[in-house]
Amino acid sequence: MNLTLRLGPLSLRLSRRGLRLTAWLGAACLLLGLLSLQSGALRLSLQALWQAISGHGEPLARMVILQWRLPRLLAALLLGAALGVSGAIFQSLIRNPLGSPDIIGFNSGAHSGALLVIVLWQGNGAAIAAGAIGGGLCAALLVYLLAWRDGAHGLRLIIIGIAVSAMLGAFNTWLTLSASLQSAMSAALWGAGSLSGMSWSRTLPAMLCCLPALLLALLLGPRMRLLEMGDDSARALGVAAGRSRLLLMAVGVTLSAAATAAAGPITFIALAAPQLAQRLLRREGTQLLCAAAMGALLLLLADYLAQHLFAPHQLPVGMVTVCIGGLYLVWLLLNPPSGRT
Repeated sequence: MNLTLRLGPLSLRLSRRGLRLTAWLGAACLLLGLLSLQSGALRLSLQALWQAISGHGEPLARMVILQWRLPRLLAALLLGAALGVSGAIFQSLIRNPLGSPDIIGFNSGAHSGALLVIVLWQGNGAAIAAGAIGGGLCAALLVYLLAWRDGAHGLRLIIIGIAVSAMLGAFNTWLTLSASLQSAMSAALWGAGSLSGMSWSRTLPAMLCCLPALLLALLLGPRMRLLEMGDDSARALGVAAGRSRLLLMAVGVTLSAAATAAAGPITFIALAAPQLAQRLLRREGTQLLCAAAMGALLLLLADYLAQHLFAPHQLPVGMVTVCIGGLYLVWLLLNPPSGRT
């Protein structure tokens, strides 16, 4: 049984198994979120937590929950969902489990754009976000153009993307080393990928950017599944293959770049979330809603470990995702998925 929601020419189709998996992942996010809100230097009971959220608790508890922990929690959920959906889009379009934005260079482009703003113009948060999004879009365009040869085929695009990512990584290193000490420190802190200090002033702009892109990606999900059948089959079913592919790529790059702009480069969530969701769905392939829920859970878990694994010292969440993602990548290469249906 499927549930279909329509918005003009777009539709969102959900299977019963996909809805069940999304519900389980959402419940896991809720439990882990409650644990994150309670834990820390100031430990709160569920009753004190509810009082703080409702505005009736002690002033210190209200400040800690409403101004510090809640924005960080929402940012982890939102950015994790954005990275999960972005990875699912590119893995579907490229038809390869390695086709995530952090592997094929789009995240490196966003990193370069933000570094240019930090080092050359000492820009504020809004300028850094704009630079990251612009850099991600430019890197995507560069990879797409270099990989084009009667079409941008999957393996060729991945190889070109890895090469562009390596060059951008070298450029980012040179840019950091040639910057002033203050700019280099700011760039290094941002480049580690962290949700520390996440406030409403940083979370709300990310929400305004990511939520519409997430909704559009979910509504384009059925078109993405038709494109997996081949361009000829998609056209026969009434889908403009070229236009739909470009629109999906633009949405995927926007989601990845917006997440990078808000918290710095956070790797491997986009790679792992769609694959884990696909394996849990078994024969149904990856649904974007499941990939979003899995990405949110993975980033929330990584941020919880970053905060409490070596308490009272905190790690950048990007360091945790690199450690976990490296092990996952080795496992993925040794146990490749059977393919999409």
